[in-house]
Amino acid sequence: MLHSFTDIFMGLIEVPLEFLTLHGIFIIGEVLIVLTMLHMLYQRRSPTSMISWLLMMIIVPYLFIFIYFLIGIRKRPAKKRKSSLHIKSVSESAVKINNIDGILRSNGIAGVSEYNSFELIKDSVKAYNILIDEIDNASKSISISTYVFKNDTVTKKIIEHLIEKAAQGVQVRLLIDSLGSYKLYFFQGPLKRLRKAGCKVHFFMPLLRLPYQNNINLRNHRKIYLFDETTLITGGMNLSNEYMGPTKKAYQWEDILFKTQGDATYQYSQIFEADWAYAYGSPLRASTLPHKKLYGDASIQVVPSGPDIEGDALFEVLISAINSATERIWIVTPYFLPDEILMHALKIAKHRGVDIKLITPKQSDHIIADISRSSYMRELEEIGIDLVLYNGKILHAKAILFDSDTLMIGSVNIDNRSLLLNYEVVSFVYSKSIISEIEEWTDRFIANAERQMPIASKPRRIAENFMRILAPQL
Repeated sequence: MLHSFTDIFMGLIEVPLEFLTLHGIFIIGEVLIVLTMLHMLYQRRSPTSMISWLLMMIIVPYLFIFIYFLIGIRKRPAKKRKSSLHIKSVSESAVKINNIDGILRSNGIAGVSEYNSFELIKDSVKAYNILIDEIDNASKSISISTYVFKNDTVTKKIIEHLIEKAAQGVQVRLLIDSLGSYKLYFFQGPLKRLRKAGCKVHFFMPLLRLPYQNNINLRNHRKIYLFDETTLITGGMNLSNEYMGPTKKAYQWEDILFKTQGDATYQYSQIFEADWAYAYGSPLRASTLPHKKLYGDASIQVVPSGPDIEGDALFEVLISAINSATERIWIVTPYFLPDEILMHALKIAKHRGVDIKLITPKQSDHIIADISRSSYMRELEEIGIDLVLYNGKILHAKAILFDSDTLMIGSVNIDNRSLLLNYEVVSFVYSKSIISEIEEWTDRFIANAERQMPIASKPRRIAENFMRILAPQL
């Protein structure tokens, strides 16, 4: 009998304890969601971004609260983030040449630099040969910053040439993004010979840190290839077989770089030095001034963006350029996940009679990105915006033509991550001969493209529209 009363008594205790435990877990989850929301309000995030995060936190509360503090924080306290960039110029035009120049100067970006040389590199073999030639011709320094650096035949050849230059006394520095090159980050064997030869190799934002001590969400997507601080190669190409090689391969992607000398090179050098000092933990080194004033006739405005730039100068000027365009806006991008402001700007421009083309691969290398972009592209298609779905190899290039006088070219995709999160850099080019060359390059994609989105089934359309909720985080 005593045993039965004990069982009953213990049972009465266990039920409330289980209830209290579950209730406590629920309350803790709600408190964490509220605290996270207060943090988002403190950071003045956009309503779309907040709704996206809150929905995920409601569906899977504990997991997405952790993910938010791991990758969802755009700005860090000053003591934890990279110092703000302040790029200097030596040939800056005294007069603001257009609205783009004016907005950028108001945001602390250097004005248009004149007398730069400019060579567009549209071919994967030419890109490889020029890169190797510049490495071989360097006599003082080689500074390379890239998002992707794979262990393949192309990078093995690059490593061999870098080791040879280091043996000749040339200073070699290689800055690699740890997430973009995560395989190499975790298995650094291929870099041992570089380091042994005296080359300095470092990874930007190491992954193996405590969550709040890390900036895993803020990646260095810049591509800067500097030689003797006088010659620059930059654009969208990373370093791997997919982007370049000594021979043409069927699997190589469509992408572009450009080569330049002049004040623009000096400005890119300052960006590299700031990135290197932050990643390597070394004092900031001053960049070398250009040796002469006249290298060519290209007018270029270098625009870095990301957490080391106060405000969102690139995003502001992009919206302004769309609103100011009177003839055309041709966008070349591999990924298209715009926010609502950019979408409305494009639709208004179309209603004003501007020729808008979105030139993008029919299929990119990321299925999630393809599903996520579809809803936005269907919305543009409904109002008559010209969708150019390239049928060839993956189109990875990033460029925008505004009317007949402005080109934006660089590392930026048209998505929230590139425009508002990553460390990026683009150049605005105001030379009509260069713009004509880019126009001819885009004509090749237009000629080999489909011009209509495939019909979507109901489940597919639901999936596309649902992914709009997640788009701000992709």
